[in-house]
Amino acid sequence: MGPHSNNINSNGLMSRIAHNLALIEKRIQQAAQECGRNPGEIQLLGVSKKCSTQDIRSAYEAGVRHFGESYLQEALPKIASLSDLAITWHFIGPIQSNKTRQIAEHFSWVHSVDRLKIASRLSEQRPTQLMPLNICIQVNISLEDSKSGIIGEAAKDFALQLSELPGIRLRGLMAIVERTSNQQRQRGMFSQLRDILNDLNQNGLSLDTLSMGMTDDLEAAVMEGSTMLRIGTGLFGQRQP
Repeated sequence: MGPHSNNINSNGLMSRIAHNLALIEKRIQQAAQECGRNPGEIQLLGVSKKCSTQDIRSAYEAGVRHFGESYLQEALPKIASLSDLAITWHFIGPIQSNKTRQIAEHFSWVHSVDRLKIASRLSEQRPTQLMPLNICIQVNISLEDSKSGIIGEAAKDFALQLSELPGIRLRGLMAIVERTSNQQRQRGMFSQLRDILNDLNQNGLSLDTLSMGMTDDLEAAVMEGSTMLRIGTGLFGQRQP
């Protein structure tokens, strides 16, 4: 989250995205206030899949610095086209083995690691001149067959294995939770992820990232300790399927 620009480009894109960002930031601040948290501890990650480079530039001008992409073929041309901006790129989609090298070379963060084979490949393929690749383990909190991620009980052993790998830095956990409008249910799922993180830290790890919460459930995520919100629709509007 950052300062807003008042620049409005010819098609009004800037004003729409800056307006959306202001609304999201207000929601984050209100939720943080309600539970006694500092909103400055919460990173807004703009989920820019299926967005144009112009959309991303507009969000950048409005103050967003972190962007998340889910499809490598779509992301790489954007990363090249926007190389003049100081963007931190996050890979947040499913990872295929044949895509790990380019992910390791072009991203600063990967949120969707749930297999040792993938983590090992990212570790081996991270260029040595770059900072270690920041990794989040994806946990399937709601145990839905349609969702990727390890089950919570497996997180400890997996995290300890990952923490030994060179070239990567284990930062925390990520979850995509079941969609529900019931805030108590949302909070219950997010609190499970927070409890797993706390347990890992009590076992000698020093993890600082909870990548949880999206446009529809950000309040519940903030109240349960999210440090990174993945906001797509709330920032960019509905994308074409």
